[in-house]
Amino acid sequence: MADATGATLIATGMLPFVVLAAAALTAPVALALLALYRRAVLRSMAERGAARADGQPDTPPPAPPPPPAGLEFSPAAATDAPTDAQSRAAASLRRAVGVQIAGGLAYASAFAAAWMAVLADSGLPPVRFLWLLACHAWPAVLAVGIIAAASRRQRLLLAGAYLALLSVVALVALARNPDFTAGQAAGFWLLVNAPPTLLLFAFLRRRVRAVGPLVLAFMVTAVAGSQVAVSLIGESEAAMRAAVGAGLLFGLDGTGTFFAIMLAGTVLAAAAGWKWLQWLGRLHRERRTGDQTLTLDAMWLLFGVVQSIGFAFEGILWVFTGLVAFAACKLATLGGHRCAGLGRARGRAPSLLLLRVFALGARSERLFDALTARWLRAGDISLIAGPDLATTTVEPHEFLDFVGGRLSRQFVRDDADLARRLQARALGPDPDGRHRVNEFFCHADTWQAAMRRLAATADAVLMDLRSFSPANQGCRYELQQLLDTVPLARVVFLIDATTDRAFLEASVRRLWQTVAADSPNRRPPTVRLRLLAADARGEPDVEPLLGLLHAAAAGRAT
Repeated sequence: MADATGATLIATGMLPFVVLAAAALTAPVALALLALYRRAVLRSMAERGAARADGQPDTPPPAPPPPPAGLEFSPAAATDAPTDAQSRAAASLRRAVGVQIAGGLAYASAFAAAWMAVLADSGLPPVRFLWLLACHAWPAVLAVGIIAAASRRQRLLLAGAYLALLSVVALVALARNPDFTAGQAAGFWLLVNAPPTLLLFAFLRRRVRAVGPLVLAFMVTAVAGSQVAVSLIGESEAAMRAAVGAGLLFGLDGTGTFFAIMLAGTVLAAAAGWKWLQWLGRLHRERRTGDQTLTLDAMWLLFGVVQSIGFAFEGILWVFTGLVAFAACKLATLGGHRCAGLGRARGRAPSLLLLRVFALGARSERLFDALTARWLRAGDISLIAGPDLATTTVEPHEFLDFVGGRLSRQFVRDDADLARRLQARALGPDPDGRHRVNEFFCHADTWQAAMRRLAATADAVLMDLRSFSPANQGCRYELQQLLDTVPLARVVFLIDATTDRAFLEASVRRLWQTVAADSPNRRPPTVRLRLLAADARGEPDVEPLLGLLHAAAAGRAT
C-alpha cells in the first residue's frame, strides 16, 4: 500500500507538475535564448575578421572582353528518370520510416502489454490489445511526419491515414464488446494522446524546434530538482529541522525556507542538466547522433512520461512503464538503423549550396524544411549563416557554445580558418542516415571568400531569388561569382511574383559583360539560366525542385 501511495503522489502530483511546468517554460525560454542568439550572430556578422579571408584587394580586376557565348533565360525543364543519388535518398527515407514504425510498435507494445496486465481480471481479448496498440502508436505517426513529411498537406494526409486505421480498429472493438462505446473509445484516445501532443508543440514549433529538445531536457531536469529537493527534506524530520535552522540564520521564515530549498534543488539540478547537455553536444559533434534523432528522442520520452501517469494507482513500478517503452523504442530504432545500414555511405553523396535573399524570413524556413526533409537523405547542404535561418539551422553544439559565451569561435576569421573549416565539414550520413547542414558563420569581410570556396566545391547550387530587388547587393555579388566560376548547368534559380524579373535579367546581362576570362560558361555557344517559378503563394513544388537539383548535381541538366 505504501508503494501505491508513493507512486500515486509521484505520478499525480510531482510528475505532472514537472512535465507541465517544464513544457510551459520551454517555449518562452527557447524563444528568448534564440532571440539573443540571433542578435549575437547578426552583431558578429557585421564585424570584421582578423584579416581578409583570401587576401584579395577590395578593387575589382580589370574587366575581360565580352564573352562570345549567348545568354538566355529559360524555365527550368522537368527531369526524366531519377538520378542514382535521388534513388538512394528515396530508399534511405523508406528505411528510416520503416525503422521509426518498428520503434513505434515496440513503444506501443510495451504500453499495450502493461494495460493488458492491469486489466487481466476482465479477460485478455486480442482485439483489446490491438486497440491499445493502435492508440499508443500515435507518436509513431508524429515521428514519421517529422522524418518524411515535407509539407503541411503531407502531415495531414499521414494523420488522416492513421485516424482511418484507428477507426477500423475501433469499429471492430465496438462490434466485439457491447459494453464498449464510441464515447469511451474517443475519450481514452484523447486522454492518452492529447496532453503529450499539445505539450509537444511547445518545442516543435518552427521557431524553437532547433533547440527545443535541449531546452526541454534542461527544464525537466531543473524543475524536477526543485521538487526532489523538497521531497527529500520533507521525508525526514531531522532534515526539516536542519533546513528551518539554516533558514533562520539567513532571516527566512517557513515560506522563505521552502522556496530556498526549491531554489537550491533547481540550481544543483541545473548544474547536472548543463553537464548532460554538454554530453549531448559532444555526441552530436562526434557524429554519434543527429539533430533529428535528438528531437525524436525528446518526443518519445515526453510521451512515455505523460502516458505513464495513467498507471499511478497500480504501484510504484508501474510508474516506470513510460521509461520501459522509451527504452524499447530506442533499442528498436538503434538496431533498425544498423540493420538498415543507414549510417553507411552508399555511393557518392552530392553537396548542395543554398544561396538566398536574407529578407525572406518564414519563406526561407519553409523552403529549408522541405529541402532538409528530402535532400539530406542524399547529401549535405552548405550555406552561409544569415538572419533568415539563424535560429532554424543552429545545431546543438553551436547553441551550447553561445550559451557558454563561446559563439565567436564559430565564425570564420581568415583564410587559414576558412580552409580548416572546409576541411572539417561534416560529410557522410549520421547513424540515422541523414546528412548534415554545414553552416558557415562569416564576418563582413570573410563571407565573400567563403561563398566562392563553397560554390567551387558544390555539386549543385540553389539560388533563392524570391523578393530579389536592387536592395540585394550581396546577391548581385553571388550572381557574378556563379557566372565566373560555376557551370550554370549546375545552378537552379528560384523566383516568384515578388522577384523583380526585369531587374534580375538586366543585372545578369550587365554582369555577363564582365564574366571572367576563364569562366566555364564561356565555352558553350549558349548559356541558359534555368528559372524555376514558385506558385502564387510563393511556395516551390518540392519534388520538381529536388529533381532539378539532383539532375544538376549529376550533370544531366538540360
